Amino acid sequence: MKREIPHEVWFIIGGIILFVGVLLANQVLNRYLIHILILMGIYSVATASLNLTNGYTGLFSLGHAAFMAIGAYSSTLLTFPLSLRKSYDLPLLPSILGGPETAWPFLPALVAGGLMAALSALVIGVPVLRLRGHYLSVASLGFMVIVTTFAKTLRGITRGSMGISAIPSYTNIFWTYFWVLITVYVVWRIVNSRFGRAMLAIREDETAAQVLGVYPLKYKLLSFATGAFFAGVAGGLYAHFTKAIRPLEFSFFLTFQIVVMLVVGGAGTTSGPIAGAVSIIALRYLLKPVEERFALYGLIELIYAGLLIVIMLWKPEGIMGRKTGRIGG
Repeated sequence: MKREIPHEVWFIIGGIILFVGVLLANQVLNRYLIHILILMGIYSVATASLNLTNGYTGLFSLGHAAFMAIGAYSSTLLTFPLSLRKSYDLPLLPSILGGPETAWPFLPALVAGGLMAALSALVIGVPVLRLRGHYLSVASLGFMVIVTTFAKTLRGITRGSMGISAIPSYTNIFWTYFWVLITVYVVWRIVNSRFGRAMLAIREDETAAQVLGVYPLKYKLLSFATGAFFAGVAGGLYAHFTKAIRPLEFSFFLTFQIVVMLVVGGAGTTSGPIAGAVSIIALRYLLKPVEERFALYGLIELIYAGLLIVIMLWKPEGIMGRKTGRIGG
């Protein structure tokens, strides 16, 4: 009998191929193309994390940008240069988020930002995840508004609408695709476990899942918090890539972009989020010269909206999706 190769082995092989590809890209490509590849990776992490919540558990959350904001601000304040803390005048800054003695290394700061986002998801998830459908969407959208409002008003911590600049530039192509691999693997492991089967049962029919002994809130919270953790990591990667963040950047448009990426790529599939993120970012940079050349500002947003409508009408399962058998696709 032919022995089947374990899926973990394929992931290791894929990880090695990814590392070699990233190494070659870093050596061969120019800074502009590497910039685009890093953005593709960051959005892949964000979209894959949303896929766990929206695609596999069937929760239509619109608060993903809020978790990215929490991760971005947390990791930024933890790694903020000591020499700039006094000049930025952040009197309300807690000692753990950038004390006077030392700044945190990048990896612990990213993980801490993700944990802060996951903790926030657990706090709001208990009341919010009891809602269904558009009620949940509106509630999660309200959470995003609350987070961005706090970011604007807590000037002693976030500097308000001015945002924080001079953020250490730690994010590179290696860190980015390391987290892409980790995110995809963790999501895949969860989906192909008993927790994942419960999430899929909730997605298909929550009432039937309850009859079979599945406690929906428990698995919804697991999905919500895990997705928030990786969204927080994506926010931290973004902050240390752009080197400046403002509350405005984590508005509804960011969530809309990620939702479009997920729908275009294929919700409830393993490769769909990455395909969607790569496609949308590539489309943005292809259209950017046209938008600037002819002063058609807003063209990219219109294309996003039109593409979303087209996909929903003619291929609702997405680029990588199938009409049947989406599980583990």
